[in-house]
Amino acid sequence: MKKKLVSNHYIQASLHGVLKQGLDPQPLLERAAVPVELMHKPRARITEVQLANLIRAVWRTTGDEFMGLTERPCKNGVFALMMESLFHLKTLGAMLQQSVRFYNAVQSEANFTIGISGDRVDVDITLVRPELDPDHLLQEFLLLMWQRFSSWLVNRQLTIQTTRFNYHAPAHHEEYPPMFGEQLLFDQPTAGFTFSSKLLALPRVRDPMELDSFLRQSPLEVLRRVGDNNSLSIRVQRLILNKGLELAPTLEEIACGLHMTSRTLRRKLKDEGSSYQQIKDRIRCDTAIRLLTEERLTVAETSALIGFTEQAAFCRAFKSWTGVAPSAYLAINH
Repeated sequence: MKKKLVSNHYIQASLHGVLKQGLDPQPLLERAAVPVELMHKPRARITEVQLANLIRAVWRTTGDEFMGLTERPCKNGVFALMMESLFHLKTLGAMLQQSVRFYNAVQSEANFTIGISGDRVDVDITLVRPELDPDHLLQEFLLLMWQRFSSWLVNRQLTIQTTRFNYHAPAHHEEYPPMFGEQLLFDQPTAGFTFSSKLLALPRVRDPMELDSFLRQSPLEVLRRVGDNNSLSIRVQRLILNKGLELAPTLEEIACGLHMTSRTLRRKLKDEGSSYQQIKDRIRCDTAIRLLTEERLTVAETSALIGFTEQAAFCRAFKSWTGVAPSAYLAINH
């Protein structure tokens, strides 16, 4: 479960620009269903959905897609316009070149370059004034954005050979592999990532009709690993949801439904950087937060609906997932 949640660091980093402008962070945290007390719990963790909602709240409050972390703002809607400008192009290479030209033309706070040398492609995204982004949130978000929307456009998880950072490995560096992959390079001259030039010829699969859905989900689609729609983790997730959390299937039942042994299922999920328990806990955590904050169910009702026979066991599990008791989420609505 740890790999599927993000740390307290990202709460603080998301709010840095807001606090610098003298704005009150509490309404933004409430809008994102993040208990205010989590700001002061270094070991607390939140879901990708909560972080995405917090970033969206910051965008709306500041009117700035760069979240107040640059000298001049980047108006809301620039990313959408850039995406719309790509759909007359047919290949990933042409779309990446267009996206670099677009961003370099409309803003001057980050330098975007793409270089092709032999069998490798290097995409560099470096902030002009990195000192305004002390937690590196914007730098990392831009890197993720380019990796994720590239994968989304061709509807497959691109293999990123390395991701580079032009700063020291931070204290929370264990958060990076689930986001950027295992091949991480710190203390580099520039920030960026590298992949095979063969991928540039991949055809665009998505169409403009699908763009609206992607943008509505953003930044969640940026924070989540894209993966193929038919990845094993996604298939396991669907089987759990189809059965329901109240009667969640066992790993053995899932393996049987996928026509493989439980040992094979464990190994293949591990190859995807996941496990059955992580998938089930992630679904339970996301569902519990939604039931507590949107459906406004009681702790007892939520516990039963996500498959716990004892409320105390649910409370312990919830606190291990998020860092706070479920009552903290109930307090958001009162």
